[in-house]
Amino acid sequence: MVLNRSSESRHLSLVPDLRREVFSLSPSSRLLASGFCSDILSTIGYDNIIQHLNNGRKNCKEFEDFLKERYCALSSLKRVGQDKVDNVAQYHIQLAQTLREEARKMEEFREKQKLQRKKTELVMDAVHKQKSLQFKKTMDAKKIYEQKCRDKDEAEQAVNRSANLVNPKQQEKLFVKLATSKTAVEDSDKAYLQHVNALEKIREEWQSEHIKACEVFEAQECERINFFRNALWLHVNQLSQQCVTSDEVYEKVRKSLEMCSIEKDIEYFVNQRKTGQTPPAPIMYENFYCPQRNAVPPGKASGPNLDPDYSTIGDYSLLYQ
Repeated sequence: MVLNRSSESRHLSLVPDLRREVFSLSPSSRLLASGFCSDILSTIGYDNIIQHLNNGRKNCKEFEDFLKERYCALSSLKRVGQDKVDNVAQYHIQLAQTLREEARKMEEFREKQKLQRKKTELVMDAVHKQKSLQFKKTMDAKKIYEQKCRDKDEAEQAVNRSANLVNPKQQEKLFVKLATSKTAVEDSDKAYLQHVNALEKIREEWQSEHIKACEVFEAQECERINFFRNALWLHVNQLSQQCVTSDEVYEKVRKSLEMCSIEKDIEYFVNQRKTGQTPPAPIMYENFYCPQRNAVPPGKASGPNLDPDYSTIGDYSLLYQ
């Protein structure tokens, strides 16, 4: 049964434009809101976003391969269509060419997003390494600062315990140690503070780049979802159109079959290829020496009928010489 117009229009619906929907919110309002972590060294939020983008890219690649496989499968019908002049096969060839074009568009889109992402990922990898390195330096400076503070506290306690000592040289030695420890505390404190300030500057830079990356990645994800959904929608429309077209052709074939007449078909063949109504005559046996006298219908000849006047010479048969 041929699909009616309402069924056809239902199947071949227009592809909705999702761009207005996906960009109605700020791009950073979703990925950014879920991409941070309280641990300054953790990149789990960023890693989750990258993994999601990789999965999306994988989906595009799988759909691209699917289109290419269907194109190859439908292209194999080309010879059949040419040999049999089959309309359905011709429609399959046209669909195969369309699928090849759609696969090419998907590949170009995927590669374009790959290059765009690569630039952002390189920047993020650099700031992640810089942040981790500066954090390590800051923690090392903090350990040194805390150790110098403990050394100063021990020196002060030693001076207080030696207040009643009579030996002035020992007291002087303790005071020198205390002064040295205080200087070391001041120096380590400055170094620690400098590393903290440097880490904060790098953290602010990382946070700024992280926000930019989330905006870029979400914009890409919105674009990918819109492109991928439209491509799938278009592909389903093409398949629906193929079903409608094929069914129309099949209906024409069915109508032709309804007009088929066995008697007329045989009669047509006979009229076009007839060669005659008289069968061939029997092949008669003819004796070489006496064809008229010895002619015998096939199946009744008993053997050569030899005349004694010419078949033997000197009591020897010619047949045996």
